[in-house]
Amino acid sequence: MNLSNEEKKQYNRHLILDKIGLEGQLKLKKAKVLVIGAGGLGCPVLQYLTAAGVGTIGVIDDDVVDQSNLQRQILYTIDDVGLSKAVTAVNRLSKLNPFVNFNVYQEKLTKENAISLFEMYDIIVDGSDNFSTRYLTNDAAVITNKPLVYGAIFKFEGQVSVFNYKGSATYRCLYPTPPKPDESPNCSEIGVVGVLPGVIGSLQANETIKIICEIGDVLANKLLMYDTLSMHQMALNFEKSTTIHITKLEDDYDFFCGIKTAKNEITFTELQNDLSKYNLLDVRENWEREEHHIGGQHIPLGELPNQFKKIVTDKPVVVYCRSGKRSQEAIEFLEGKFTAISFINLKNGIQ
Repeated sequence: MNLSNEEKKQYNRHLILDKIGLEGQLKLKKAKVLVIGAGGLGCPVLQYLTAAGVGTIGVIDDDVVDQSNLQRQILYTIDDVGLSKAVTAVNRLSKLNPFVNFNVYQEKLTKENAISLFEMYDIIVDGSDNFSTRYLTNDAAVITNKPLVYGAIFKFEGQVSVFNYKGSATYRCLYPTPPKPDESPNCSEIGVVGVLPGVIGSLQANETIKIICEIGDVLANKLLMYDTLSMHQMALNFEKSTTIHITKLEDDYDFFCGIKTAKNEITFTELQNDLSKYNLLDVRENWEREEHHIGGQHIPLGELPNQFKKIVTDKPVVVYCRSGKRSQEAIEFLEGKFTAISFINLKNGIQ
């Protein structure tokens, strides 16, 4: 394997850099990296790995671009709203570096496809935003013996680590059990400063390049924590567990993480077809209601304990929020207050 003259021009600053040079650039060209998610973390990861010349990059994401993504997901523009993230990202990345091969997977990572996908790549980079996917990604990486570059963001803070690198500790060594669902809100519910995924995603890309080129001190058995408000960062050491042995995937990662499925759910299409049969209850915040709603009563989730008696209950009540999580929490509360009323969750919310 060699570099063409055009590739030498493209990667000049790597070729003249000690510790990378021609040998390192050829390692990058030969490498195959799978990136989980093309969102906040995935965007900078994908941009820098593409620019660095990683030869084959896989992108798996079943989501589409939403306008709220543009504050931090800098691969996309307003013209991309409604389009596939994975496809749109690769179309843009191809213009950055024509020497990279891309594989696009417009699907969700599941226990059914994780193992077969991971076996095709050298390194897995986790840009997911939920615990179910993180545990699935970790377990599949361990089973297929792939190093996993981890990143996570929360408001103004981020974390980076490398798991399962040459026998190092795994995600489960750091977090043996998942938090309760109500203890782990995502950025669509609590927000995130726009630059944070750029910082953390860039650090993930850096760790990936270090692993490929076999340089530097990889963040194995270490958790780097970064605070954008104070600009403080620290690395915590942790050890590989001697009691955790991962030999197969969980039957249901949502169940493992305590994410309940509402007893009664309805899709947006189903609701539209039989709208007259239901009352609607919007449990989002006031500012969300002002931006967009589909009608019905409006009582924010936090105000339900004081205002639940105002709910109109002459028909089954469809409760909705942005993603379906807050509405499910509202239903769990309301079912304890009304014994003869049917509350139905709007599946996946109105996002």
